[in-house]
Amino acid sequence: MFFIAGLTGQVGGAAAKRLLAQGHAVRAMVRDPQKAAAWAQQGVDVRQGDFNDTAALAAAMDGVEGAFLMLPPFFTPLPGFPEAKAMSANFREAVRLASPPRLIALSAVGAQQSSALGMITSSHLLETALGDAPCPTAFVRAGSFLENYIPNLQRAAATGWFDSFLQPVDRGFPMIASQDIGNEVARLLTVGWRGRTIVELGSLVSADDLAHAMGAVLGREVKARAIPRTQWEASLKARGLPDAFIAPYLEMEDSYNAGWIAFGVPGAEQVAGTLTPAQIFALAKKAEV
Repeated sequence: MFFIAGLTGQVGGAAAKRLLAQGHAVRAMVRDPQKAAAWAQQGVDVRQGDFNDTAALAAAMDGVEGAFLMLPPFFTPLPGFPEAKAMSANFREAVRLASPPRLIALSAVGAQQSSALGMITSSHLLETALGDAPCPTAFVRAGSFLENYIPNLQRAAATGWFDSFLQPVDRGFPMIASQDIGNEVARLLTVGWRGRTIVELGSLVSADDLAHAMGAVLGREVKARAIPRTQWEASLKARGLPDAFIAPYLEMEDSYNAGWIAFGVPGAEQVAGTLTPAQIFALAKKAEV
Protein backbone atom coordinates (compact mmCIF):
# COMPACT_ATOMS: atom_id res chain seq x y z
CA MET A 1 0.00 0.00 0.00
CA PHE A 2 1.35 3.40 -1.01
CA PHE A 3 -0.01 6.84 -0.14
CA ILE A 4 -0.26 9.24 -3.09
CA ALA A 5 -0.93 12.97 -2.74
CA GLY A 6 -2.47 14.86 -5.63
CA LEU A 7 -4.45 11.88 -6.87
CA THR A 8 -6.81 13.99 -8.98
CA GLY A 9 -3.95 15.95 -10.55
CA GLN A 10 -1.54 15.03 -13.31
CA VAL A 11 1.48 13.94 -11.28
CA GLY A 12 -0.33 12.08 -8.51
CA GLY A 13 -2.69 10.53 -11.04
CA ALA A 14 0.22 9.27 -13.15
CA ALA A 15 1.93 7.79 -10.09
CA ALA A 16 -1.27 6.04 -8.96
CA LYS A 17 -1.91 4.69 -12.44
CA ARG A 18 1.57 3.19 -12.66
CA LEU A 19 1.36 1.65 -9.18
CA LEU A 20 -2.06 0.11 -9.87
CA ALA A 21 -0.80 -1.31 -13.17
CA GLN A 22 2.02 -2.98 -11.26
CA GLY A 23 -0.45 -4.59 -8.86
CA HIS A 24 0.16 -2.33 -5.86
CA ALA A 25 -2.52 -0.90 -3.59
CA VAL A 26 -2.95 2.87 -3.44
CA ARG A 27 -4.40 5.16 -0.77
CA ALA A 28 -5.12 8.86 -1.19
CA MET A 29 -6.71 11.76 0.63
CA VAL A 30 -8.87 14.32 -1.19
CA ARG A 31 -11.10 17.15 -0.08
CA ASP A 32 -13.97 16.04 -2.32
CA PRO A 33 -14.21 12.23 -2.68
CA GLN A 34 -16.72 12.67 -5.52
CA LYS A 35 -13.89 14.00 -7.69
CA ALA A 36 -11.99 10.77 -7.05
CA ALA A 37 -14.95 8.44 -7.63
CA ALA A 38 -13.36 6.94 -10.74
CA TRP A 39 -10.23 6.14 -8.75
CA ALA A 40 -12.27 4.51 -5.98
CA GLN A 41 -13.88 2.30 -8.63
CA GLN A 42 -10.37 1.16 -9.59
CA GLY A 43 -9.72 0.09 -6.01
CA VAL A 44 -7.97 3.16 -4.61
CA ASP A 45 -8.61 3.67 -0.89
CA VAL A 46 -9.88 7.25 -1.04
CA ARG A 47 -10.00 9.12 2.27
CA GLN A 48 -11.74 12.46 2.78
CA GLY A 49 -9.55 15.15 4.30
CA ASP A 50 -7.47 18.28 3.88
CA PHE A 51 -3.68 18.58 3.87
CA ASN A 52 -3.99 21.32 6.47
CA ASP A 53 -5.40 18.69 8.86
CA THR A 54 -2.31 17.07 10.32
CA ALA A 55 -4.17 14.27 12.13
CA ALA A 56 -6.14 13.29 9.01
CA LEU A 57 -3.00 13.19 6.88
CA ALA A 58 -1.11 11.15 9.45
CA ALA A 59 -4.00 8.67 9.64
CA ALA A 60 -4.06 8.37 5.84
CA MET A 61 -0.33 7.55 5.80
CA ASP A 62 -0.54 5.11 8.68
CA GLY A 63 0.54 1.59 7.75
CA VAL A 64 1.68 2.34 4.20
CA GLU A 65 4.98 1.10 2.76
CA GLY A 66 5.77 4.49 1.30
CA ALA A 67 4.27 7.97 0.90
CA PHE A 68 4.38 10.63 -1.78
CA LEU A 69 3.72 14.23 -0.78
CA MET A 70 3.44 17.35 -2.90
CA LEU A 71 2.31 20.89 -2.24
CA PRO A 72 -0.57 22.25 -4.30
CA PRO A 73 0.41 25.15 -6.57
CA PHE A 74 0.26 28.53 -4.86
CA PHE A 75 -0.22 30.76 -7.90
CA THR A 76 -0.79 33.98 -5.93
CA PRO A 77 1.31 33.56 -2.80
CA LEU A 78 1.30 36.10 -0.01
CA PRO A 79 4.67 37.72 0.80
CA GLY A 80 6.91 35.20 2.51
CA PHE A 81 4.89 32.22 1.22
CA PRO A 82 3.01 31.63 4.50
CA GLU A 83 0.68 29.11 2.81
CA ALA A 84 3.57 26.89 1.75
CA LYS A 85 5.24 27.27 5.16
CA ALA A 86 2.10 26.20 7.00
CA MET A 87 1.38 23.19 4.82
CA SER A 88 5.02 22.09 4.85
CA ALA A 89 4.93 22.21 8.66
CA ASN A 90 1.78 20.07 8.60
CA PHE A 91 3.53 17.57 6.34
CA ARG A 92 6.49 17.45 8.73
CA GLU A 93 4.30 16.70 11.75
CA ALA A 94 2.17 14.15 9.89
CA VAL A 95 5.30 12.31 8.75
CA ARG A 96 6.58 12.30 12.32
CA LEU A 97 3.30 10.81 13.54
CA ALA A 98 2.85 8.23 10.79
CA SER A 99 6.55 7.44 10.28
CA PRO A 100 6.21 5.84 6.82
CA PRO A 101 9.10 3.50 5.87
CA ARG A 102 10.01 5.82 2.99
CA LEU A 103 8.97 9.26 1.81
CA ILE A 104 9.05 11.04 -1.55
CA ALA A 105 8.42 14.76 -1.89
CA LEU A 106 7.91 16.58 -5.18
CA SER A 107 10.32 19.47 -5.32
CA ALA A 108 11.69 21.58 -8.16
CA VAL A 109 14.97 22.31 -9.90
CA GLY A 110 16.89 24.91 -7.92
CA ALA A 111 15.15 24.20 -4.61
CA GLN A 112 18.53 23.90 -2.86
CA GLN A 113 18.91 27.67 -3.20
CA SER A 114 17.61 29.80 -0.34
CA SER A 115 16.78 33.00 -2.23
CA ALA A 116 15.77 34.45 -5.63
CA LEU A 117 13.58 31.47 -6.44
CA GLY A 118 10.22 33.13 -7.00
CA MET A 119 7.57 30.45 -7.43
CA ILE A 120 10.06 27.73 -6.53
CA THR A 121 10.35 29.15 -3.00
CA SER A 122 7.56 26.80 -1.91
CA SER A 123 9.68 23.79 -2.94
CA HIS A 124 12.63 25.12 -0.93
CA LEU A 125 10.36 25.50 2.10
CA LEU A 126 9.07 21.95 1.67
CA GLU A 127 12.59 20.50 1.50
CA THR A 128 13.59 22.51 4.56
CA ALA A 129 10.61 21.18 6.53
CA LEU A 130 11.19 17.55 5.54
CA GLY A 131 14.98 17.61 5.45
CA ASP A 132 15.31 15.75 8.76
CA ALA A 133 12.29 13.45 8.37
CA PRO A 134 12.66 10.27 10.46
CA CYS A 135 12.67 7.99 7.41
CA PRO A 136 14.51 7.58 4.09
CA THR A 137 13.49 10.63 2.04
CA ALA A 138 13.79 11.39 -1.68
CA PHE A 139 13.31 14.87 -3.08
CA VAL A 140 12.35 14.77 -6.75
CA ARG A 141 13.55 18.07 -8.17
CA ALA A 142 11.56 18.26 -11.37
CA GLY A 143 12.24 20.61 -14.23
CA SER A 144 9.64 23.01 -15.62
CA PHE A 145 6.48 21.15 -16.65
CA LEU A 146 6.21 20.78 -20.42
CA GLU A 147 2.45 21.14 -20.03
CA ASN A 148 3.00 24.75 -18.97
CA TYR A 149 3.75 25.61 -22.59
CA ILE A 150 0.54 24.16 -24.06
CA PRO A 151 -1.29 27.52 -23.84
CA ASN A 152 1.23 28.91 -26.34
CA LEU A 153 -0.01 26.58 -29.08
CA GLN A 154 -2.98 28.73 -30.05
CA ARG A 155 -0.93 31.89 -30.54
CA ALA A 156 1.80 29.96 -32.33
CA ALA A 157 -0.78 28.55 -34.73
CA ALA A 158 -2.07 32.05 -35.50
CA THR A 159 1.22 33.95 -35.67
CA GLY A 160 4.05 31.47 -36.20
CA TRP A 161 5.82 32.78 -33.10
CA PHE A 162 6.55 31.38 -29.66
CA ASP A 163 7.36 34.31 -27.37
CA SER A 164 9.69 33.16 -24.61
CA PHE A 165 10.72 34.40 -21.18
CA LEU A 166 13.50 31.78 -21.19
CA GLN A 167 16.53 33.33 -22.86
CA PRO A 168 18.61 32.94 -24.94
CA VAL A 169 16.18 30.92 -27.02
CA ASP A 170 18.83 28.38 -28.10
CA ARG A 171 19.83 27.50 -24.53
CA GLY A 172 18.43 24.38 -22.89
CA PHE A 173 16.55 24.53 -19.60
CA PRO A 174 15.39 21.59 -17.40
CA MET A 175 11.92 20.42 -18.45
CA ILE A 176 9.79 17.33 -17.88
CA ALA A 177 6.31 15.96 -18.56
CA SER A 178 4.02 15.36 -15.60
CA GLN A 179 3.55 11.72 -16.61
CA ASP A 180 7.30 11.17 -16.39
CA ILE A 181 7.28 12.67 -12.89
CA GLY A 182 4.49 10.34 -11.77
CA ASN A 183 6.28 7.33 -13.26
CA GLU A 184 9.50 8.24 -11.45
CA VAL A 185 7.61 8.60 -8.16
CA ALA A 186 6.15 5.12 -8.63
CA ARG A 187 9.60 3.71 -9.42
CA LEU A 188 11.18 5.23 -6.35
CA LEU A 189 8.39 4.01 -4.07
CA THR A 190 8.84 0.44 -5.21
CA VAL A 191 12.65 0.19 -5.40
CA GLY A 192 13.44 1.78 -2.04
CA TRP A 193 16.63 3.55 -0.93
CA ARG A 194 18.48 4.60 2.19
CA GLY A 195 19.07 8.00 3.72
CA ARG A 196 18.41 11.22 1.82
CA THR A 197 18.26 11.15 -1.98
CA ILE A 198 18.04 13.95 -4.52
CA VAL A 199 16.71 13.18 -8.01
CA GLU A 200 17.12 15.80 -10.74
CA LEU A 201 14.35 14.85 -13.13
CA GLY A 202 14.16 16.19 -16.66
CA SER A 203 16.03 16.99 -19.85
CA LEU A 204 17.37 20.21 -21.31
CA VAL A 205 14.90 21.82 -23.71
CA SER A 206 15.33 25.23 -25.34
CA ALA A 207 12.72 27.70 -26.51
CA ASP A 208 13.87 26.84 -30.03
CA ASP A 209 13.12 23.17 -29.29
CA LEU A 210 9.65 24.07 -28.03
CA ALA A 211 8.95 26.19 -31.12
CA HIS A 212 10.10 23.39 -33.43
CA ALA A 213 7.85 20.91 -31.59
CA MET A 214 4.90 23.29 -31.88
CA GLY A 215 5.54 23.67 -35.58
CA ALA A 216 5.70 19.91 -36.10
CA VAL A 217 2.34 19.46 -34.39
CA LEU A 218 0.67 22.48 -35.99
CA GLY A 219 1.96 21.75 -39.48
CA ARG A 220 3.52 25.18 -39.92
CA GLU A 221 6.78 26.93 -39.18
CA VAL A 222 7.04 28.30 -35.65
CA LYS A 223 10.02 30.29 -34.41
CA ALA A 224 10.99 31.29 -30.90
CA ARG A 225 11.74 34.89 -30.01
CA ALA A 226 12.80 36.39 -26.71
CA ILE A 227 10.43 38.79 -24.99
CA PRO A 228 12.48 41.90 -24.12
CA ARG A 229 13.01 42.07 -20.35
CA THR A 230 11.48 45.57 -20.25
CA GLN A 231 8.22 44.12 -21.58
CA TRP A 232 7.86 41.13 -19.25
CA GLU A 233 5.57 42.71 -16.67
CA ALA A 234 3.35 44.38 -19.27
CA SER A 235 3.13 41.10 -21.18
CA LEU A 236 1.83 39.23 -18.15
CA LYS A 237 -0.56 42.01 -17.17
CA ALA A 238 -1.98 41.98 -20.70
CA ARG A 239 -2.89 38.33 -20.10
CA GLY A 240 -4.90 39.35 -17.05
CA LEU A 241 -2.51 37.86 -14.49
CA PRO A 242 -2.55 39.35 -10.95
CA ASP A 243 0.40 41.17 -9.38
CA ALA A 244 0.69 38.47 -6.70
CA PHE A 245 1.57 36.02 -9.49
CA ILE A 246 3.69 38.33 -11.63
CA ALA A 247 6.38 39.29 -9.10
CA PRO A 248 7.43 35.75 -8.06
CA TYR A 249 7.06 34.49 -11.63
CA LEU A 250 9.45 37.13 -12.98
CA GLU A 251 11.94 36.46 -10.19
CA MET A 252 11.88 32.76 -11.09
CA GLU A 253 12.38 33.43 -14.82
CA ASP A 254 15.27 35.82 -14.11
CA SER A 255 16.95 33.14 -12.01
CA TYR A 256 16.48 30.53 -14.72
CA ASN A 257 18.12 32.82 -17.26
CA ALA A 258 20.95 33.69 -14.87
CA GLY A 259 21.70 30.00 -14.25
CA TRP A 260 20.83 30.30 -10.55
CA ILE A 261 18.07 27.71 -11.09
CA ALA A 262 19.67 24.75 -12.83
CA PHE A 263 20.54 21.07 -12.59
CA GLY A 264 23.98 19.92 -11.47
CA VAL A 265 23.84 19.53 -7.69
CA PRO A 266 26.74 17.27 -6.61
CA GLY A 267 25.57 13.77 -5.71
CA ALA A 268 22.12 14.09 -7.25
CA GLU A 269 20.76 11.25 -9.36
CA GLN A 270 20.11 12.37 -12.93
CA VAL A 271 16.95 10.99 -14.57
CA ALA A 272 16.04 12.13 -18.08
CA GLY A 273 12.51 12.56 -19.38
CA THR A 274 11.03 10.11 -21.87
CA LEU A 275 8.15 12.16 -23.30
CA THR A 276 9.12 14.84 -25.81
CA PRO A 277 7.61 18.32 -26.21
CA ALA A 278 6.12 17.23 -29.55
CA GLN A 279 4.34 14.31 -27.87
CA ILE A 280 2.90 16.57 -25.17
CA PHE A 281 1.72 19.15 -27.70
CA ALA A 282 0.23 16.45 -29.93
CA LEU A 283 -1.78 15.04 -27.02
CA ALA A 284 -3.03 18.52 -26.16
CA LYS A 285 -4.04 19.22 -29.77
CA LYS A 286 -5.81 15.87 -29.99
CA ALA A 287 -7.75 16.64 -26.80
CA GLU A 288 -9.12 19.81 -28.44
CA VAL A 289 -10.79 17.80 -31.21
